[in-house]
Amino acid sequence: MLIADLRQRLRALGANPDHESRVLRHWVRRLPLEGGKRPLQGWLPKAVWEALPGLMAELEGLLSLRSEHAGGDGQSARLLLGLNDGQTVETVLLPRDGVCVSSQVGCAVGCRFCMTGVDGLIRQVGSAEIVAQVVLARCKNAQLKKVVFMGMGEPSHNLANVLDAITLLGREGGFAHKQLVFSTVGDERAFEALNESEVKPALALSLHTTDAAKRADLLPRAPRLSPEELVEAADAYARASGYPIQYQWTLLDGVNDGPEELDGIVRLLKGRYGLLNMIPFNTAEGLPFQRPSWERARAIAAELSARGVLTKLRDSAGQDVEGGCGQLRAREAKGRPARVVRIHA
Repeated sequence: MLIADLRQRLRALGANPDHESRVLRHWVRRLPLEGGKRPLQGWLPKAVWEALPGLMAELEGLLSLRSEHAGGDGQSARLLLGLNDGQTVETVLLPRDGVCVSSQVGCAVGCRFCMTGVDGLIRQVGSAEIVAQVVLARCKNAQLKKVVFMGMGEPSHNLANVLDAITLLGREGGFAHKQLVFSTVGDERAFEALNESEVKPALALSLHTTDAAKRADLLPRAPRLSPEELVEAADAYARASGYPIQYQWTLLDGVNDGPEELDGIVRLLKGRYGLLNMIPFNTAEGLPFQRPSWERARAIAAELSARGVLTKLRDSAGQDVEGGCGQLRAREAKGRPARVVRIHA
């Protein structure tokens, strides 16, 4: 289901834009249909009111919880969620009242260090399915404050659905715009759409290396923008939106943690309106990379900070349950053939 389909169904029942907004607000915020200071009954058109229980049940049924894997920190958890067609996606409950949602089943970018893209892109996640992940997370944590689009998939390859979800969450969902984070490997279409969007989220740019040739190897089907071009576009968006860029860097032992990379980071990011999130690789069976020691990662982050690049060292939620992005789905789907859909630029 798409949010646009939902709006159309409400209009067909006699809802005006205010009615639509109120109904969507009740869904996204998990508000009761009855009671409150301004009850829906008597305010909504009769046909809309009578259809609401069935509609809410349909929305509730967009996802089912297949399994839940609690992190050792007592705050995070990885959820494997089933979609109505039998496919699955991962959603992560984050510390400090956040949730990470998936925008695709699989991914076409094919990052060599990520399990999500092993089978390619299987299908897009609809805008209502994206929002339903947030609604389900609110069942687990009613104080939810932040939504990051960093789960399975490349958001710029499902741009319309992701931006529709972001707009709903920013308008009716009660989320501050800067607490909605759009993550991308970098795509000119995404930069253009974000600049024109009604709700402007914060931006996270998956950089991973400052070497163009190495980036083409690590991210084989990412748009061929150079690291310099990506940082320039991201920095322009940061200054226009007022939100600092989060540059994402998966730290791979012996691959992108050498002196030449650190020099490149300082060259590209020093003085930029942003910060570097450095995340040691989440070890996954079958992938040819290693996780550096925490001491090594901490030394790298300290050196970069001392050289003028604000760097935060982060640990990937779910490492202790082998729940890195795509791993839960890969284990659950092992042996099931996947239909790969190619993306054409």
